[in-house]
Amino acid sequence: MALKSTIYKANLSIADIDHGYYADHALTLARHPSETDERMMIRLLALALNAHQLQTVCQGDGTMAFGAGLSDPDEPDVWLRDFTGRTRLWIEVGQPEEKPLAKACQKSDAVIVYAFHHAAEVWWRGIENKLARLDKLQVWRVPTESSQALGRLAERSMQLQATFQDGALTLGNASDSVHIDPLRWK
Repeated sequence: MALKSTIYKANLSIADIDHGYYADHALTLARHPSETDERMMIRLLALALNAHQLQTVCQGDGTMAFGAGLSDPDEPDVWLRDFTGRTRLWIEVGQPEEKPLAKACQKSDAVIVYAFHHAAEVWWRGIENKLARLDKLQVWRVPTESSQALGRLAERSMQLQATFQDGALTLGNASDSVHIDPLRWK
């Protein structure tokens, strides 16, 4: 018998001062049995960092949601689609391989990777030259200390506040917060 995903609920209030985006999002995250709390929270972080694109790219006529991710390698971890169904943004977390990223660049207007694991530098050194030709691709590094601290915020029911200012994000609940200063590699 296959293990089922664990369902997490998050009410996320975003104050993105850099982009003038302020909104509340009621989110459902299905955590795959092989997924860690840390990775799941990086998916939530990726959505928070890019939620402003609902306005800036889709002028409010779009949907940003979690994809099947680990359950389906042909779907992103997070995506933004406009009202026509066109994929405007494809987001992957972790250390994906070159071929799936090339396919994602063909299927969407933009692709972002958020690398977060302690071995991300080794992955990047090995793949950086292969990804140089993908002009739609951005690669960001979330510091390991920050990603691990995010994992500790995970609860089955979460009330979270995200404040994005000067290129950094602070994500927290009523008792704890994590400051994330992502580094752009590509």
